[in-house]
Parts: sequence; C-alpha cells; structure tokens
Amino acid sequence: MSHSEPVHAPLPWAYGAPPLQARLRSTPEDFLVEEMLGYDAEGAGEHVLLWVEKRGANTDWVARELAKFAGVPPVAVGYAGMKDRHAVTRQTFSVQLAGKPDPDWSTFPHAEVNVLAATRHSRKLKRGALRGNRFVLMLREVNGDRSTAEQVLQQIAARGVPNYYGEQRFGREGGNVEQARAMFGGRRVDREKRSLLLSAARSHMFNSVLAARVERGAWDTPLNGEIWSLAGSRSWFGPELFNDALAERLARADIHPSGPLWGQGEPPSQDEAGALEREVGAANSDLVAGLAAARMDQERRPLRLLPKDLRWHWQGDDALELSFELPAGAYATVVVRELAKV
Repeated sequence: MSHSEPVHAPLPWAYGAPPLQARLRSTPEDFLVEEMLGYDAEGAGEHVLLWVEKRGANTDWVARELAKFAGVPPVAVGYAGMKDRHAVTRQTFSVQLAGKPDPDWSTFPHAEVNVLAATRHSRKLKRGALRGNRFVLMLREVNGDRSTAEQVLQQIAARGVPNYYGEQRFGREGGNVEQARAMFGGRRVDREKRSLLLSAARSHMFNSVLAARVERGAWDTPLNGEIWSLAGSRSWFGPELFNDALAERLARADIHPSGPLWGQGEPPSQDEAGALEREVGAANSDLVAGLAAARMDQERRPLRLLPKDLRWHWQGDDALELSFELPAGAYATVVVRELAKV
C-alpha cells in the first residue's frame, strides 16, 4: 500500500491566511458567470448557437431539456463547459437542427432557463472550446481587516494567485480521489465516472505539487529545471536555463511556471523542479500507476493564475463585490480563497 497525503489537507495561501470571513452564494445572483467563447456564430449552418441564461440549474440537465424541446437526441446538443449550478450563468449551447426549422425558443418551458439569443452556425460546440469566463461575485456578511484585504487585492491584481483546482473538482468531501484509488485497485466504474475520477487524481497531484511550491515561495517564480507553460495554450517548453529573455516573458505573463498533469512516463521537469514533482509522485504511487495504466499523456498546467481586469467595490460595511475574467479551466473560488474564508 503506497503512502499518500490526505486530500483534505488545507492548501497553503500565497499571501498568508485570508484577512476576511464572508458568505458567498447567499443567493444564485451573488455568483454571476458569463462565458466568453472567443468567436461569433457564423449566421448559417445546420446547428444553432443558443445564448442561454440559467439560474440554479445544472448544465447537463439544461442540455437534455433543450434536446427534448427541439425534438433531437441528446448527442445533438453541445456546450463548451460545465457551469456552476448555484449561480446565475450565461453560456452557449449548440443544437443540431439538420433539416429542421427553429422551434420558438421563447416558449422553452422552464422558468429557470431563458434563451436570450439564437443564431445559426456550421459546427457543434465542443467541450473546452472557450476563451474564458467573466465573474461578478458578491461577498456578504464580510468581517475582518479591511486595510489588509485591500493590500491582498492589490497583490492579487499584480501577481495573481496559485492556480489550484477548486474543491468542486474533487466531489463531496474530496471523495473522488479515494474513489479513483479504489478504481485503480480494481473497482469497476462506468465510462463517464471513470473520466471524472481520472481527472480528480491528476488534479490532486497537481495541487500537491503547487502547494509545495507555494510553501517554498516559488509558485510564480521558476525553480531550476522548470517547464514553462505558454499563456493561452496547452503548449509548454523547457527545461532551459533561466535568462533575461525568459524573465521578461514571465514578467509580461507570456509564460508561467508549470506543474504536471500526470500520465505515462516521467514528467519532463529536471533538477529542483523535477525532484519536487517526483517526490509528490512517490507519495502517490498508486495514482501514478493508475494514470499510466489508463494511458493518460503527460501534460502541463500553469502554476500561476492572473485574473484579468480585477475590480472590487465595497457596498456598505459588510458587502464586497468582485469582478474579473479567468481563462478556461480556472476557478473563481481559488481567487476568493486568498481574500476570504467563505
């Protein structure tokens, strides 16, 4: 039986313990998310792109209900990403209507879902095909040191935050990682669940590497043997000797230090960065073996997350509104956790 660290171990903060305590998601309206696709509908084609606002509804459920309403099979509906249920979210769905007329979307029969716009397009919307998300969050019942909170917000705006995977990646009480261990030990699971558990195992190991680097103060600066993530893509390069050119690219956020999304073989990092990653791998040898057996590829994820256009506004003594943009795959909750225990 391999040694493994507890999934519930609190992840270290970049700027010390958060200075505030607050409530988030008192109502769905306190957590607004708007998807940014990065391209517009073409205006013609056998698919229709629907701009949908949903409140307190699950993305997958909305997709199935859209299929039912349009009289098409569920596989004819696409979306770029899952959106929080306990929120008000705006996102795009695609519905394939080959040879079919558009239904009257204004009569969609669910009060919590509103189709805001519909435009024809040539292709199905694929998972992950989005540039990012815009968030407007309201923290309520805020207590704590307001002047320290201002300093932390300014540091987040300047330096960003550690790019942890959020708690929702790990299921209730972090149980997905233990379920992944059981799956790797021989427990049978269905295909959809298997994908979820593989993802949770990789995410846990990434968070463990990032936590170790936060503790060393090296989550937004390189270690020897660093692998670099290119901003806005899944590409990476290195290791290569840190020099003025790399320092300049790091400063303008063209590149970020990266951590491993574990798969077959060894991570490409070397020296100090590589030793740290292999240490985490050794502490989770059952996950390493399971991910290799599942034929996952070695991939990389940036260690640093830079919220774009971060703004904040105090509303009275006990409410704070935050707004910012994040790239696809990043979590608003990991921005908030540096500021407030919610």
